[in-house]
Amino acid sequence: MSASPIELALGPCLFNWPAERMADFYARIADEAPVERVYVGEVVCGKRMPFTDPIWPDAIERLRDAGKTVVYSALAQPSSRRERNALTLQAAYDLPIEINDMSMLPARSGRSFTAGPLLNCYNEACLTFLAARGATDWCPPVELPLSSIRKIAALVPEVGIELFAFGRLPLALSSRCYHARSHGLTKDSCQFVCDRDPDGMAVTTVDGQRFLAANGIQTLSDSCQVAALAPDHLEILGISRLRLSPHSTDMVRVASLFRQCLDREIAPDELEARLEETGLPGPICNAYLNGDAGWKKEILSL
Repeated sequence: MSASPIELALGPCLFNWPAERMADFYARIADEAPVERVYVGEVVCGKRMPFTDPIWPDAIERLRDAGKTVVYSALAQPSSRRERNALTLQAAYDLPIEINDMSMLPARSGRSFTAGPLLNCYNEACLTFLAARGATDWCPPVELPLSSIRKIAALVPEVGIELFAFGRLPLALSSRCYHARSHGLTKDSCQFVCDRDPDGMAVTTVDGQRFLAANGIQTLSDSCQVAALAPDHLEILGISRLRLSPHSTDMVRVASLFRQCLDREIAPDELEARLEETGLPGPICNAYLNGDAGWKKEILSL
């Protein structure tokens, strides 16, 4: 049976991993992961950039040598002049770019880019606006249901659709740093304590129930999205690529399992079962895709 035309992408790492770990991670992805596209770069907190920026040239070269398309993911919430200037410089990079904040659009306009899931793009009018300014690919916000994605894909066919298919759901960004506050620190003197939680810090209710995760200034779901969809289903929806968000579980194994599902070697329910064996950061969820409460796990339908 021929391989599925649906591609796999590894999204940008959202967490504060040490530079050495990050470099080793991308080296293994280059050598072993069955993904066609890899996103690199700091998306969540500009204060982390000086630690990881030095690893990207070598990581990009190794990934490219392995035949991967490399996309640089830009910061989602620039909060200082230095960060805004960095976005302007990154917009001129001679490599594919993912925009995650509208402030970067003027500097990149007229050159191709991917519209990231942290942009507030929820309808065909917005996507048409972005396409006219260079957007060739779009990863929809994680709250958008499949029914809406299908309609938008049909109305704006010139833009490729990349579905967020694996990982804790990126829900929101704040001007405050939750990690620093939880350790009695301020955002300006955070001591980078977010590095203590490589998959995010569990947030519980007053009754002790886990329901969210914090990652510096970012709010994530506690549950782990798994969009276990057959390739025929994805093609009907107009989705051409799945995005897997890096976590501390074995991402080569995760990518291999998704590839097996896309190539019809395992069924979607078997994909879910095998992923649960890899040590996910939380229980499986997928119900945003059905237009329901995101923390639930349901049977996905057209």
